[in-house]
Order: sequence, then structure tokens, then C-alpha cells
Amino acid sequence: MSEQYDLIVIGAGPGGYVAAIRASQLGMKVAVVEKRTALGGVCLNEGCIPSKALLDSSELFAMARDKFSRHGIEIEPPRLNLAAMLARKDEVVKKLTEGVAYLFKKNKISLFTGSASLKGADESGLQQVAVEQAFQLSFANGDQQAVEAPQLLKGAKVLLATGSEPIPLPTIPFDGELVVSAREALGFQEVPEHLVVAGGGYIGLELGSVWRRLGARVTVMEALPGIVPSSDRQVADYLQRSLKKQGIEFRLNTKVTSLRRLGNKAMIQFGSGQDSGEVDCDRLLVAVGRRPLLQGLGAIELGVSLDTSGRVIVDENYQTSLTGIYAIGDLVPGPMLAHKASEEGVVCVERMAGKSAVVEYEYLPGVVYTWPEGASVGKTEEQLKDAAIPYKSGKFNFLGNGRAKAMDESDGFVKVLAHAETDRLLGVHIVGPRASDMIAEAVTALSFMGTARDIGLLFHAHPTLSEALKEAALDLHKEAIHG
Repeated sequence: MSEQYDLIVIGAGPGGYVAAIRASQLGMKVAVVEKRTALGGVCLNEGCIPSKALLDSSELFAMARDKFSRHGIEIEPPRLNLAAMLARKDEVVKKLTEGVAYLFKKNKISLFTGSASLKGADESGLQQVAVEQAFQLSFANGDQQAVEAPQLLKGAKVLLATGSEPIPLPTIPFDGELVVSAREALGFQEVPEHLVVAGGGYIGLELGSVWRRLGARVTVMEALPGIVPSSDRQVADYLQRSLKKQGIEFRLNTKVTSLRRLGNKAMIQFGSGQDSGEVDCDRLLVAVGRRPLLQGLGAIELGVSLDTSGRVIVDENYQTSLTGIYAIGDLVPGPMLAHKASEEGVVCVERMAGKSAVVEYEYLPGVVYTWPEGASVGKTEEQLKDAAIPYKSGKFNFLGNGRAKAMDESDGFVKVLAHAETDRLLGVHIVGPRASDMIAEAVTALSFMGTARDIGLLFHAHPTLSEALKEAALDLHKEAIHG
């Protein structure tokens, strides 16, 4: 038995499900194959969303414990109900995955649950995808239909959107209990006494922050000289100092080299330059990076070309080296970010439909959801210096922002970088309260080739955190009012 579609999407994460919905809007008959029983991929089920739910809950817990009294709110020391906190996180995930399923039904997308493998083109040129499955949800017919036998789907085009998986340390494999990835770290049933985090990137810092707020001792070991290596150094250094004040320990230029088990605990051996040492812990969170998830897909066996880093090589239309096979998201070069995958999914299917669409990678924002948050878009100072691009810098501290003071959240700053001759914006970097929301204005300004002067001339409601962006833009021309 076979079904024929205009587009078969493999993977229902933020790249795949968004691409499927947009393709359906464009009039394509679409099927999605997803091995999970819940939609949304890693991002929704064990990444972006559950981590933010725990970050928000732990932030409120820490605020009640450490800051309420400064607002004149006197309470008994708060008690942690971790089971309730985890249950809330799971409920948030459940509602959002159900929301994606509703969107599939609304857009008449056929969903096949199971493992997909590419089988090449048939004699008519249609791509074939075999699905070893548990069942099919035939949203195109408005109801559910159980299917027991394996399915063979056929489509004019196939879009690979299977995402990525965490990379283990070379000599320390994941065991799901003592040595864990983000998936397990989002569901610890008790607060670790000592959590060692291998990796000072977004994932390690965010989950380290969660468990530090809830009472764990947290040590971050980063092989490079600084945390969040892709960020502007001034932002990253400030963020590190802030997290250190919150009690997170940092060991930079340090690699976890081996692990010796001691019952339910472990002794971690690490190397730092010419020195080495060891420290005991009861959890090791490995967050040193992720790799494309291609195993079992059959893409490599069919001849899909990879680059030296293991990413799928695609052209400007996101087509791989095989005609009719496309790839997006974590499978292809670039930052492994959910919003990148979503935009690539939309642009990919719009190009299939003959539309002129493009992903403006130059204006892709990055955010670390610690507290304070860090957010960046465009070039860093280091990149501008390396490229010998003449630039000017403006900066404004949240200490001078009325809303930040009223919130009692005045840590951090906004930095604006613009071309020294044309004033065109080149980069904006924020560390401070709600940086993740503030960065959207900067993305808009850069995308429309705005200047620092443009931001400085715009109305910004008072009192708001966004006024700090206006002041930083004004400071670039030595015109800041409150700086």
C-alpha cells in the first residue's frame, strides 16, 4: 500500500511542522513522519519550552526567597515542591504539543507516527519513504485511522527535518542517570547536591541556572577561555560575573577527561592547561554541543553529501545533492536554533512554490535565557575588528533606566554597534532583564538597514526597558540624555 503526496516532511520539530503547515497553506498535499507520539520535536518536548518553563518557575522561587523582602513583601521562607514544578512544566509542554496537533488537523496534514527511511526514487521519479509505524493520524480526513502494516509513502519532494542529538564526551557515554543530557536534566526528581556542567554554552548555563536557584551547587567547566563563545565578549564576560555572584562556579580552559563512579556519585577528573584535578558530584550534565540526527534515515546511503562537520550540504533552495530531497534546521550549516529551522522551513517550501523568499542569516538573533538574559544580533566587536570594519559603539547601563530600577533589576547594559561612516547598524548586544524580548526591535532595525540615528529618533514609551536601547543608540553619537 502506498500514499502519494506533493511533499513528505520527515520530522515534526520547529522546522518540520512549520514547513508542513506553510506547504499546506500553499496548496500542497502534505504528509509528516514523526517517530515521537508528541509533536514539536526536541525543542518543544525536551528543549526550548520545558527549559523555559523551569527557568521561569525557578526564577520565581529565587525571587520569593531572595528579593521579596526588598519590595516590602514579608513571607516565610518558600518551600520547594519540585514535583509540582515539574508537573507544571509537563503541562505546558502537553498543551503546546496538542496545539501543534490541532494545527495539523486544521491544515489537513496527514501525520504518520514511526521511523522513516528514504528508499530512493521510483521509475516515475517520485521519492519513496518507508515508515515503520505504530499508527497513522489521518488529519486530512478529519479523524484518526489505525494502520498496522508498514507504509510506503511517495512524494514529489521530501524535506529532511530530523534535528540533532547531544554529543557525548569522548570517554564518558551518557547513561541517563549519572551522566545526562538536557533531556534528563529537565526532569531530575530531586535537586542534585552538586551538578557539574560540561560546556558553557546556552544549554549548560540555562540548566545550571535552574538547579542553582533551586539549591544545587553548580560547577561549569568550559574548554574555551570564555562562556557563550559566539557572543560579544563584553556581554559574555558580564554574564559570567553575574552568574558567579549567583553562586555558579566556573572553570574555564578546562575539559572533563574521565569519570570514576562511587556508588550513586562520581569523581570527575578534569584538565586545565598544565594542571589537572578532580571533583566529586552526583550528576554530570554534558552540554558540549549537538550533531545532526541522520542515523537510520538512509540519506547518507543514498548519496546525500555532507560537509566536513557532518552537516548536509544544500543549495540556495535547500535541496541536497539528490534531486527532490531537501534539508533544513540542525541538519544544515549554521546555528542550531529553533527559529532558524522555522524560517528555513518556510523559505524552503515557498521556493518550492516558486516564490522569491530568503532567510537573512545575518540578522539571526541568539539568546541565552539565564537571569540576566543575554541577547545578540549582528556582528560582535571582535568580528568587526577582525574584518577591519570601521565602527562606533554606544552603550547604556540598565542602572540608569527607570523601569529597571523600579523592577529592582538594573544589572546589565545595551551596546549598539554602527558603521563609523554610514551609521548603519552592524550589531546590537544586550545583557539584562528581558533581553530576549528587547532584541526583536534590534532585529527589525538591522533587517531594514536602519541606522543608530533611526533608533535614537524613535519614540520609546516611558518608563520601559526598551529606552535603554534608544539611549545606547544616542550614546553612539555622544547624545545620550541619561548616560
